[in-house]
Amino acid sequence: GLKTLGLTNNGLIHTSSSSSSFLWWLPRQQLDIGLVLIWDRRTSLFIQLSPKYKGQVCGLCGNYDGNANNDFITRCHALVVNPLVFGNSWKDSPNCPDVHTMISPCTANPYRQSWAQKQCTIIQSHVFSECHAIVDPAPYFDACVFDSCACDTGGDCECFCSAVAAYAQSCNEAGLCIKWRTPTICPVFCDYYNPPGECEWHYKPCGSQCMKTCRNPSGICSTQIPPLEGKLFIYFIL
Repeated sequence: GLKTLGLTNNGLIHTSSSSSSFLWWLPRQQLDIGLVLIWDRRTSLFIQLSPKYKGQVCGLCGNYDGNANNDFITRCHALVVNPLVFGNSWKDSPNCPDVHTMISPCTANPYRQSWAQKQCTIIQSHVFSECHAIVDPAPYFDACVFDSCACDTGGDCECFCSAVAAYAQSCNEAGLCIKWRTPTICPVFCDYYNPPGECEWHYKPCGSQCMKTCRNPSGICSTQIPPLEGKLFIYFIL
């Protein structure tokens, strides 16, 4: 049957990281129910479940059965094609009104559209050419344009960078490390944190999954942790 994964204070484990690669400290005595949450303290939240939950969950993130075509299952277990019907069914509060129309952010903010489309073409460019045959860039490009058009109240580049980073992460998980960031495109200035004359902090597009640190002297981490690019993250394991 379906299982409910609850968030409790005892289940949250705070970890540390470096910019050269992700370093996690995991106590031996931990509540491990097979859920990993990784948040970059900005606009990206990564959720990964243990394979034991395949096809055993439901909700806004889908049913985790490997088939994206049947993820729109409502709270009443009905398969729908309309994302608004699907989203409305999972409202937490009955006092929250239903959403009946969804306006494209590029239509609402037409002055953003040309900029968003131009910037997001990096996903379809030679920069990611090695990955195109393995991970379809089309849905990531569409999502990039959608998000970049929507960010019109500050942090304009944040949504664009997060969208491109999502495609780079999918390529990384497929075994391809893409060096796409530059000093002018979504730079990560990890070296800023280095003390004078030292080079402890630096950026890597594909960091190590686990390393020995002062807080993790054994160098043993959860097998659920995916390889991530080397910028600062805070994440929790339940």
